[in-house]
Amino acid sequence: MAISEKNIMNRLYLVAGGLFVFAVVVVVKLVDIQMIKGEDYKELALNKTEKMFTIEPNRGNLYSDDGSLLAASVPKYEIRFDAKTVSEENFQGHVAALSDSLGTLFNKPSSYYRQLFRKARANGNRYKLVARNVDYLDYVRIKQFPLFSLGPYKGGFIETHRVVREYPLGKMAARSIGYEKVDENGYYTRVGLDGAFGEPYLRGKEGKRLKQKIAKGQWKPVGLDNIVEPQDGLDVVSTIDINIQDIAHHELLAQLEKYKADHGCVVVMETKTGEIKAISNLGRTSEGKYYEKLNYAVGESHEPGSTFKLMSLVAALEDKVIDTSSVIDTEKGRYRIYDRVVKDSKWGGYGKVSVSEAFAVSSNTAFAKIIHENYKENPEKYVNRLMNMGLHKKLDLPIIGEGKPVIRYPGDKGWSGISLGWMSHGYEVSMTPMQTLAFYNAIANDGEFVKPRLIKEVREGSKIITKFDKEVVNPSICSGETVKKVQQLMKDVVEKDYGTGHAMYSENFSMAGKTGTCQKNYVAKDPDKLAYISSFAGYFPADNPKYSCIVIIHEPDKSVGYYGADVSGPVFKSMAQKIHAISPLVDEVEEKGFDDTPLLENYEKYYAHAQKKYNTIPNLKGMSGMDAVSLLENLGITVEVRGNGKVKNQSIEQGTDIKQVKKIVLELS
Repeated sequence: MAISEKNIMNRLYLVAGGLFVFAVVVVVKLVDIQMIKGEDYKELALNKTEKMFTIEPNRGNLYSDDGSLLAASVPKYEIRFDAKTVSEENFQGHVAALSDSLGTLFNKPSSYYRQLFRKARANGNRYKLVARNVDYLDYVRIKQFPLFSLGPYKGGFIETHRVVREYPLGKMAARSIGYEKVDENGYYTRVGLDGAFGEPYLRGKEGKRLKQKIAKGQWKPVGLDNIVEPQDGLDVVSTIDINIQDIAHHELLAQLEKYKADHGCVVVMETKTGEIKAISNLGRTSEGKYYEKLNYAVGESHEPGSTFKLMSLVAALEDKVIDTSSVIDTEKGRYRIYDRVVKDSKWGGYGKVSVSEAFAVSSNTAFAKIIHENYKENPEKYVNRLMNMGLHKKLDLPIIGEGKPVIRYPGDKGWSGISLGWMSHGYEVSMTPMQTLAFYNAIANDGEFVKPRLIKEVREGSKIITKFDKEVVNPSICSGETVKKVQQLMKDVVEKDYGTGHAMYSENFSMAGKTGTCQKNYVAKDPDKLAYISSFAGYFPADNPKYSCIVIIHEPDKSVGYYGADVSGPVFKSMAQKIHAISPLVDEVEEKGFDDTPLLENYEKYYAHAQKKYNTIPNLKGMSGMDAVSLLENLGITVEVRGNGKVKNQSIEQGTDIKQVKKIVLELS
């Protein structure tokens, strides 16, 4: 008996000791939670129920040179309802009027919204969806509707918004205008102008807003003060002229379709300033349609073919190894360099011709002979001359993905005894269309090499933050004497009856330039795989150049045609004449101290319109077409546009009630 009692007592002591230890552990843990890690646990709990969300800023707008919209950030709102915060009196007193207002706005029965709100009220829903993708003007109206006008607490009104990027030109110049996207890991993809100028100007700064987690994983904004406002991005005014862009796009598209080509590009540059007025890039899909797949003009470096003869000619003239009157024997159209033969497109060659004639007829044998025989003992001299003109350097454009030019130096991988002869007429070298155009523009600009430029200024509202002027890369790529000589030779290409571009000649309009027909995939043994790149680079008018331009078309159907004069030349001619017609040359005197104000006036006019709350159709006459479209679409009106430029006529008169209008037709001129 005594032993049994002793065992019981031992067990009691053991249990008591265990309870004591457990109590101590509990006390220690409580102290740890309360005194030591209390803040950490509190923060962890809050993170599970409250979280700081990012508010995206409004991205700055991208404009053409006349103030028309190329890319704009439009806020899209989501309207929700907190059924629990609203008192019974307010709910019953206003729900019918609220439902009527929403039904009228969204063209739905009032009963639909009554049922939605009453069901949300019965279920205690704190985040009931009412409407998605609401534009700003409708958001402002909804905010003033019965019940919602009482605010988030008394009226249960909740709004969140996201920013959507819209492009008024649609798919035209889509790749050149571009975009900026960011993935879930924070990595940015930047394309075109919108991508290039995102970080320094357009993007803006993010804001923050505190939200509370509610049922079903949804997050509701908390309070009115728990917010850091985002800073909207700045606006960028580009150099693009939407009228010239429209011409370039449609002329290129028509020719690509006619010749069933793989892809092509067009770039138009203002000669004196280097401003890019149009850049169009179109590639063929498997269905035979064309759209802006890649920015070929900036990113695609390829052998230029005969357009490079201009560079070789300038080098030879500068080194005085020939003159334009020097006579070259084209060797019956065949010129052998070691075990390789350079061939002219004309069977039997051109006989003995002057250098100026050789350029006009685009003789491969003449240029191979000029460069090979005059530089074979010192090939570095030829390459150094090309490099002195900057042909081996990128243009350092802001658009990401510029292709790298290739100018081999003696001793480099790929250099051989035939390199001089092949480089002379555009093989074993590589350049992008934009790089080629920049050189041609320098010749048109009397030797001054200006950097192609895509941006005019940066604005905050109507205030100019930064203004961009032309950037001179090289004040003189060659002597004035050489410039004058090659300018005449480029006119001869079009004006002389034997010139490769003579089919482009017009007695009423002057042009100068050089055709190019380059073989592509020429190493393939299968002749069916041999393809061509057709090109024309030049400027207009010939005697007082306003614009330089390049047209490149890859892999036209050989059964239809492939020579540069036939495929790319007509695009250049048609574009030049249309652009010249809408951009007449005028003599201008620069007045110091005066600003160019039309762009500012256009911007302020549009900005003033955009800030108004419209109940009737405004007077749109004289407004830029792109701005008028943007304004009307924000009012929920379908727009049909006819023509280009500014609004000449509108199908619905000023003062008409907006509620009665579904569609409006704008005539532009």
